[in-house]
Amino acid sequence: MTSFSSRSKYLAVVTIAIVIVAGLAAFAYSQSAESQAPSATPTPTSAPTPANNPSSTPTSSPSPTPHATSSSTATSAPTSIITASPTPTPVPLTGSITISGADAVYPMALNWSQTFHDSNPGVTFQVSAGGAGKGMTDALNGLSDLGMISRDITSTEVQNGAYYVAVTSNAVVGIINSNNPVHNDIVTKGLSRQTLYNIFVAGNVTTWGQAAGRAGVTDRINVYTRSDSSGAAATWAKFLGNKTQADIQGVGVNQDPGILQAVQSDRLGIGFNNLAYPYDAVTKQQVQGVIIIPIDSNDNEQIDANESFYSTRTTLVDAIQQGLYPKSATTNLYLVTKTSFTGVTKSFVQWVLTEGQKYVEPAGFVPLTQDVLNQQLQKIGA
Repeated sequence: MTSFSSRSKYLAVVTIAIVIVAGLAAFAYSQSAESQAPSATPTPTSAPTPANNPSSTPTSSPSPTPHATSSSTATSAPTSIITASPTPTPVPLTGSITISGADAVYPMALNWSQTFHDSNPGVTFQVSAGGAGKGMTDALNGLSDLGMISRDITSTEVQNGAYYVAVTSNAVVGIINSNNPVHNDIVTKGLSRQTLYNIFVAGNVTTWGQAAGRAGVTDRINVYTRSDSSGAAATWAKFLGNKTQADIQGVGVNQDPGILQAVQSDRLGIGFNNLAYPYDAVTKQQVQGVIIIPIDSNDNEQIDANESFYSTRTTLVDAIQQGLYPKSATTNLYLVTKTSFTGVTKSFVQWVLTEGQKYVEPAGFVPLTQDVLNQQLQKIGA
């Protein structure tokens, strides 16, 4: 009995030990399983680590926009993008401008008006020649927006409301037919102002032999002048000795093209033209059928090197700018209006005095100095 009892006790102890071991193993297994399963409660995340901390781990983030600024943290704050306001679109110019007057200004006014219209198609023009007198009358009476004037403006015209600006400069030249019986003498010796005065004003030189100093030539001189009120005639008369258009004798012909054609068709004819007419607009050479009279300024009966500049319009314009051509035979050209320049007319005149000046010399006219142009811009309030 004792032996059995001892054995039984032994078995009981062993059994209890096995149960304990099994229980411990089961407990260990359950703890392992719990540690691998996801937690039902979110785990708090750590705050971002400063980017300049060597221990921080870089995280991927979107590339900064060109407007973004650098930041000391791994994530950048939103950046405001400032956009420029759209530039206001200029209001297109619209309206109509009528221009009339001096033949001297007419070719340049056509050039300017066409060029301005090309850039401002809402502005239309009507341009007509007819002489400086017509231009002044039309402007003062409201028949045109602008008058073209190729002579000095009188104090009476200013009192009547004429308001004007100089836009370019011009010269008046004498012309003879290219088949004139003494044309070689005139080309080499020229004509002095006194001789021209005697032909156009005094009327005591009546033959081409007298004019050229060749007694054997008795062909009579046929003088042509302007029949319309003309800036060219006023300038030519001033050159001849401070005279007026009324002092010039001869057959009256209307406008510059009329005098040019009259002399071209008359072998014995003499006349005068504004600079733009006796030269070809394209070649700048003297037009066929006429010769421009060289002026013997120093009365030595020959054309010296500093008096020989008539072959092309370019050489003559250069001489005018250098002061080699008689100043009394040159004049400023004007645009005139009644009282003041306003509206689209003012915009056009301002353009003429600025951007429009680059067309002056290529068209064969004489540019004004920048000082004079600045004075004209001040007059119109530009």
